[in-house]
This record gives sequence, structure tokens and C-alpha cells, in this order.
Amino acid sequence: MTTHGKEQSGSRLGRLRTISLHTVVLVLGAFVVVPLLFALIGGFKDTGQLSTNPFGLPSPWVPENYTDVLFAASFWRQLVNSVFVAVATTLIVVGLSAMAAYVFARFAFRGREFLYTLFAMGLMFPFAVAILPLFVLLRTMGLLDNPFGVILPQAAFGLPMTIIILRAFFRTIPREVEEAATIDGCTSFGFFWRILLPMARPALATVSVLAVVASWNNFFLPLVIFNDPNWWTIPLGVQQFYGQYSAQTARILAYVVLAMVPALAFYAVAERQLIGGLTAGATKG
Repeated sequence: MTTHGKEQSGSRLGRLRTISLHTVVLVLGAFVVVPLLFALIGGFKDTGQLSTNPFGLPSPWVPENYTDVLFAASFWRQLVNSVFVAVATTLIVVGLSAMAAYVFARFAFRGREFLYTLFAMGLMFPFAVAILPLFVLLRTMGLLDNPFGVILPQAAFGLPMTIIILRAFFRTIPREVEEAATIDGCTSFGFFWRILLPMARPALATVSVLAVVASWNNFFLPLVIFNDPNWWTIPLGVQQFYGQYSAQTARILAYVVLAMVPALAFYAVAERQLIGGLTAGATKG
């Protein structure tokens, strides 16, 4: 085969590969976008329209499905509860993990790798296995129907992954930076607070986004801990709303869509930070 023929064959293979990748992306995107659009448009219908015309546009439009939810005090209370739990969990897990990862990454001491391995083993510990002893412990501590009964366990289970990500990032910071800071009279904590954390903003943003999303989607733990409806979070609110209006599918779709909006909005804002942090970790590691 001539050089020109090889170039044409390689170019043809490259185009086929590009088309295949775009096709896969479009198919995967359709699996995500189509159900969201179906729920969004279905929320503007009534149950009869969903039965007779599930994929068409509403006729007539029924915006009351959305407005009834937006004017319900319970929805906003659950939204505030979810935001509070997610923010508190993120602050605790990121703060503790950053300090632990700093020690594991920058200090050499006997048993360091063993302790780090213990944290890493937490990734292999299923949350459902711990729910019974965790419930007994929280009941003994008087943390049932208390937001910290959800916040503290969520933070504890979020430590392993967060420590692993931050440790890998902290180890990429050159030793020369720390030595220069020490010569200038900076203490170990001063280096951590003033220099290391600002340099690690992409990684901190990444683990913060992961912690918020994990807390926002957590259903099992709040279900076990919260009996008082005043402390219910959004996932519990969706379950309660489904039980109350099980025969009104359109209202349920409207509630689900509105429940997803805050998480989608947060992810849309934080997407660049999340991807930037993952990319930085990949290139530096």
C-alpha cells in the first residue's frame, strides 16, 4: 500500500472512530435527557393526558401542578433542611479530610501507611451494613430527629474518598515550596492554611461537589433518623408526596422535577470546578 493510501485509510479510521464516539455520547445523553424532558413536560399535564398522550405536548397546560408545590410550605422546609444538612456535611468532611490528608501526604511517621490503609478500607464498608449499630449509637447519644444524626455519619462515611483525593493532590505540591515557606518562618499549620489550601482549590472544589451531591441524594439515613416531618429532606419529601398523591402521576412528576432543580443548578455552577479538579489531579498524579 502506498503512503497516500495509508494516509487515506488512517483518515477514514479516524473519522469512523469520531463518529462512533459521538454516537455513543448522543445515545448516553438521550438516556439522561429524554426522561428529564418527559418528567418536565408531564408535570404540565393531568393524569388523563399522561394516559392518552404520554409523549405529546400538554393540551391544555396545567401549571397548577408546579405552582401548588412551589406554594407549599413543606417543600421549602424540606429544601432548607437538605441545604443545611449538605452544607454542614461538606464543611465537616472537607475540613477534617484536608487536615488528615495533609498529615498523610507531608509527614513521615511510623504507621502512616497503615493508618492510611485503614481509611481507604472504609470504601469497602457498605453503608447499609452499619445502619443498625449506627441507629443504636445515635439513639444512645440522643441524635434521633436531630440533623446532626445525619450530618455526622455522612461526614464519617465521606472521609475515605475525600482523604484519598486530597492526599494525592497534596503530594504533588513541590517540597521546595514548603521549604521556602519554612525559611520565611512559616509554621507547619501556617503552610497548610496560607499556602497549601489556596493551591489546592481545584481539589477542594471537587471533593466539595462530591460531598454535596452525596448528601443531597441520601435517602436511607434520613429515613431511619428522622421521624419528625419538620426535619425531612427532599428525598423523604418525594417519597411522602408519592404516597399522598399516588393516583396523580402528573403532580408527582412536577414535584420530582422541582426537587431536582437545586441539585442540577448547583452542579451546573460547579461543573467547571469539578472537571478542573479531576483534570488537575490526573495530570499532576
